Amino acid sequence: MKTQAKLKSKKSILQQALQLSKVPIIIACFVTPIRFILEYIGLPENVIFIIGLLWLTLGFSVYWSIKWYDKPKFLSILLLSLCIYSPISRIPVAIAWWIDVNWQLGTHYGLYFNTFDQVLLNHVFYGALVQIIPGFIIGAITFVIMQSRRKTKNINQQSCNG
Repeated sequence: MKTQAKLKSKKSILQQALQLSKVPIIIACFVTPIRFILEYIGLPENVIFIIGLLWLTLGFSVYWSIKWYDKPKFLSILLLSLCIYSPISRIPVAIAWWIDVNWQLGTHYGLYFNTFDQVLLNHVFYGALVQIIPGFIIGAITFVIMQSRRKTKNINQQSCNG
């Protein structure tokens, strides 16, 4: 019986993580092509720097933590959501590398790596870690702040009512 409850709980956590990941994945599929195009047409890096997957990840981590801090096992859901979202969000970066290298467009996507295997390892795997780790840290900090605010609010309400 306990095993069935654990499976249900794990499935529920996975379903919640998938649900949280959907919108950021869709947005990420547009962010990289937009940044690629802006870089290609010549906008300076300091202008397009803010348009990036790391900033998107940090933003969603904070948003999720503010919105869902009272969910049971939220930190597990947050980490799993980031582990789903981050590698998938990096796929357009690998595609941008391929386009840049094949057509020699001269964006930063075509620098640094010579083979698609290197791109997958560095842009998709390592790049995902670069999103997951700070995203989880920022999300966890936000979660702790929100939990603390809730406790303070509850204490204040009890002292006013008592």
